[in-house]
Order: sequence, then C-alpha cells, then structure tokens
Amino acid sequence: MSGTSEGPTPTADLDRSAVTDGDHMTYHRVFTTAPLPMAVVTPDGLVRHANTALGALLGTTAEALAGRPAADLVDLAPDPRTRHAYREVLAGRQDRLRCTRRLKQPDGDPVWVRITVTPLTEGTPGALLSVADISARRELQARLRHLRMHDPVTRLPNRTLFFERLSAALEAEPEDGAGTGRIGLCCLDLDGFKAVNDTLGHRVGDRLLEAVAKRLTHVAEETEGARAGAPLVARLGGDEFALLVEDSTGTEQLSDLAASALRALEEPFDLAGRRLSLTASIGVVERHTAGTTATGLMQAADTTLYWAKADGKARWTLFDPERNAHRVTRQALSSTLRPAIERGEFALEYQPLVGMEDGRLSGVEALVRWHHPQFGMLTPNRFIQLAEEDGSIVQLGRWALVTACRQARQWQLAHPDEPPIFVSVNVAVRQVWDSDLVADVASTLADTGLAPHLLQLELTESAVMGSGGRPIQALQALSDMGVRIAIDDFGTGYSNLAYLSRLPVSVLKLDGSFVRGFQYEGGDPGPAGAGTTANPADEVIVEAMIQLAHRLGLTVTAECVETSAQATRLRRIGCDTGQGWLYSRPVPPDRITELLGVQSSYAAGRP
Repeated sequence: MSGTSEGPTPTADLDRSAVTDGDHMTYHRVFTTAPLPMAVVTPDGLVRHANTALGALLGTTAEALAGRPAADLVDLAPDPRTRHAYREVLAGRQDRLRCTRRLKQPDGDPVWVRITVTPLTEGTPGALLSVADISARRELQARLRHLRMHDPVTRLPNRTLFFERLSAALEAEPEDGAGTGRIGLCCLDLDGFKAVNDTLGHRVGDRLLEAVAKRLTHVAEETEGARAGAPLVARLGGDEFALLVEDSTGTEQLSDLAASALRALEEPFDLAGRRLSLTASIGVVERHTAGTTATGLMQAADTTLYWAKADGKARWTLFDPERNAHRVTRQALSSTLRPAIERGEFALEYQPLVGMEDGRLSGVEALVRWHHPQFGMLTPNRFIQLAEEDGSIVQLGRWALVTACRQARQWQLAHPDEPPIFVSVNVAVRQVWDSDLVADVASTLADTGLAPHLLQLELTESAVMGSGGRPIQALQALSDMGVRIAIDDFGTGYSNLAYLSRLPVSVLKLDGSFVRGFQYEGGDPGPAGAGTTANPADEVIVEAMIQLAHRLGLTVTAECVETSAQATRLRRIGCDTGQGWLYSRPVPPDRITELLGVQSSYAAGRP
C-alpha cells in the first residue's frame, strides 16, 4: 500500500529521467549544430532559442538573438497578409507560413532565403522558424529567365519581355505627379531585309540585325528628356524592333526619337568586308496610359507602321486618329459586304441620259447605293473597290444587272406609247474574269424580257484598254448579242486609238473633267454663263474627240453637265448625249417614271 501511495520507485524514476535528459541533450545538440538556420519562437513572437547557423547568417551569436522579435530579424511583417499569417501560425491556428525574403549578410552582400514557420508539436506552444538559402536557385532562375526573355541574336529584350514591360507601364498607378501618365511607342521595321537574307544568307542577316540593335540601343541611351530612364529597345521578331518610352512627354519626344533612329540607320553597315545600306519604316504612337491597353497600343503602332510602308518607306509616320477611323470603317464595310447583299441593303438609283439635239430622255445609268445600318447611305466610291478586292463585286454586279433590267422592262410596259429607254449598268473587269458575264446577261435578258439593244454595259477605259483574251472575247460576244458596250471615263487613261477601233464598243462617255474644264474668260461666268466667252482650247480638244469618235462610228455621252451654257456648247460641237445635274441627280425609279411622262421638259435643256 505504502509503495503504491509513494508512486514509482526511485530506480524507475531515475531511468526515465535519464532517457528524457539524454534525448533532450541530443536534440539540443542537433538543433545547435544544424547547418540550416533555425530558431524556436515563443507564442508572442520572441526568439527562445536560436542555432549557430542563424546567428552566423545574421552576423551575430545565437545567444544574442534570444529574446528578440523574430519577425524583425528576417523581415516577416512587411505587409498585413504576412503579419496575419505569422500570428496564426504562432497561435497554432495555421499549419505553415512560407515566404521568400532578400536579406543582407554581414559583409553587405544580399542573400535570398526561403523562410518557413511551423507550429511546434501539439501541446507545446510556439513555433519553429527555419531559413533556407536559395540564392543559387534564384540565380539559376534569373539566368534562365534572362535567356527566355532576351533575343539570342541581338541580346535585346524579346517580345515576351517587351509586353511584360508594356503591360506593367500601363497598369502602374501614378504617384503624386511623379510621372506624366503618358506612354510612347516606336515600331520599326527594316525595309528590304528579306533581300539581304535571301542573297547573302542568314548569317549575314543575323550580323546585320545585331548591328542594328547596337545603333538603336545607342540612340535610346542618348535620348534626352526620358523621365523614366532610357527607352526600352526590344526585338519583336524578324526584322521588327520597338522602342518603348515610359512617362513620355508628348509626340515631339517620340518624333525626335524616331527621326534619330532613322538617321542612325542611314549610315552604311560594314559587315565582314561587305558594305550594306538599308532604310527603315517607323510607326509612332503617343497617348495617355489611362484607358490604353497593350493590345490597342500595338494595333495602333502596327497600323501606323503599315502607313509608313505604304507612303514610300524610309520614313516615320505619326498615328492619325482620323486616318485610322477611315481604315476601321473600311474594314467594317469589307467584312459586311457579302451579308449586306444577302440582306438586301443595296438599292439602285438612276440618272437620266438626255439627247443633246431633242432634249428627250433616251436612257438612264443605274447607280448602286448601300443603305448601311450604321453609316447611312453610301455611294459606290465608298465600297466598289472593296467589293472588287474581295470578289463580292461578282455577286453585287449580278444583282445590279438583274434589278436594272427588270426595272427597264417595267418602264417599257408602263409607257407603251413612249420610245423605250435603255439602261446602262457598270461592269467591273473582275466580273468578266470571275464569272460568265455573257451567260449572266443572256439569262437576265431572257428572264426579264428586255431587248438586248436596251441594255448598255459600261467599263472603264483602263479596264478595257488593259485587257486581253477572255474580257475582249466576252465583250465581242455581248456586242454580237445586240448589247451596247460603253467606255466610261474616256480620256483619262492611255487611249490606244488604233486598238479602240477594233474593240466592240458603241459609246464613249467623256470624263466629267473635260466638261468641268470648260473655263470662261473674264472671271465669273455669271448665271448660266451669260455674257462670257469660252476658252477655245478646251472646246477644240473636246470637239476633236467627238469628231474622232463619230468617224469610228461611235456615239458620245458627256458626263457632269451642270449648266445650260455647257449643254449649248456640247450640242454645238456635236455631242450626242448629256448626263449631269442640269438634267437630274440620280433618283429613285419612281422619279424616272414621272420623268417619262414629261419628256418635253428636256427640250429646252432644262429639268
């Protein structure tokens, strides 16, 4: 009983105590001599024990660290999130805190460390703090990052690093007026670099790129007024470079930088005994960082670089919002052309063609209009070229042909007592190449019931004169069918008159510049040219063209007739037909229906 009440025997107690003390001494020895810097931290954040490695890392002894705040020793509380996590680990409510810090060693050299804080075993308050030197790993990562972020040929920052810097510059918050809140970019492309690669080989091409990079870097380093340091010079790929100016001061700074870059590249390059000269094209953009995205800035720079190339190369071009708006509109129109035809957004207006002798309406020219839901009513000069480029001119031209022929037939049936008027439809040369125009015309005439001689097809002078083979064969087949062929804008191209005589053409339409060119001597011509004298040179030229056309068996239509005086002079020199605002602007088909009932109104040369 007494033994039981007295507890364990002294021998047993001694043995247990010996084991505990032995383990404790072993653990303490391991902790003290461990190469990994460590410290035991109390729940209130003070160092209870530190090992020799931690003292050496911090330039002191382990004993001197006891009682000091651990967070201050290894910079554990630089931000609220880390401070909170640290306190949670000390209280045992979080399993671990891990973070990376840059500490300064006793000799002044920096060292990167990975700090880990974990709670002690359950029932033991406090935490174990360990510090691992990761400088070698960080150095390796830095070297790998440098290789990944730099171009191996020029050693300049590559596209990835450039966009990283650009995005950071755009996202940076201005600090109390410390920056300008603006950013500038010069996008540079070498003119004719491909020829160097193709003729001299890629080795010479790479050496040339390296030399260009050095000159651009020198230009950047010599730049004055760069508030955020020298511009970043990067190679974006191929022969394209970029100069990024953070906190730019305005377009003048970017313009000067671009001009300096061009001058630097004008000097010939000496490469392995070869003397090479090249030029560059540069697109320049400068704007506020607010509201600007990296994608938007690069798109603007690329567009402006394209303008510099299109304007003749060897130059820099500043971004023009108005020009860009026109480009965007053009792109929007191009992308919606085909769907617009299918949606029925196009319509035809008709401009009268009037006989100069009797003043009667003899025909109309069909002019296509696009009723765009966003841009309103668009005339052909806004979209015909786009339609020719993407091939939708074939679909649009076929629609215009069918619509115009059907309308001409309706007029004929509605006015059986009047001589039928012909309809003139414009045809692009691509319609001849990319479709069977002859078959389309034959089918249309058969479906609408319009007689072939009441259809006139207009092609521009340059299209007819510059064509051969299939286009000429198609025109001949159409002429044999009875369709009239007219050359539009005659006199503005390279008229080969001998060639003209062999073409199946029946009508010449004089370009409006000849009619507008009827100048008057003595100043203002006054109303309808009254009391004025015509310049005889203009009249002689037009009269000679009309006489030549008549000798070839062709009739002549004068475009852009705007005054009675012009009509009188054209009638006097033998012009057959007139077209212009004197008679009527292009009008909807119902207006032509009205005009057919008042033919006599044209007799005096007035609408």
